[in-house]
Amino acid sequence: MSKPAHTLTIDSFTCAWCGLTVSAYAADGTRRNHCPSCLHSRHVIDHVEGGPSDCHGRMSPIAIAVLRTGDWMVVHRCVRCDELTSNPVCADDNQLILMRMAVRPLAQPPFPLEAFGTL
Repeated sequence: MSKPAHTLTIDSFTCAWCGLTVSAYAADGTRRNHCPSCLHSRHVIDHVEGGPSDCHGRMSPIAIAVLRTGDWMVVHRCVRCDELTSNPVCADDNQLILMRMAVRPLAQPPFPLEAFGTL
């Protein structure tokens, strides 16, 4: 049985981290799969062969990747199975969190910054 043409469907989800009710569509109309406030997501599609297809763990934002096109991607890691995924940044995503993730490698390098004093 199909839905009548006049039926309004609202796609939304509740953030697994902060509890915010989120529209599945960003302000520009693109589909989103992460919370615009805290950038967390839910692991609903398994991309690793042989992995658990019903993991449904929380996907924690861990980094920013920049494509050759200049588009930014949020890199997520599942807290349950450790799978990594990336998703496009949406126009209404929290800019402060995005910038914190983008500069983290420069602010916390894996070597002492004092090493630059001797160069």
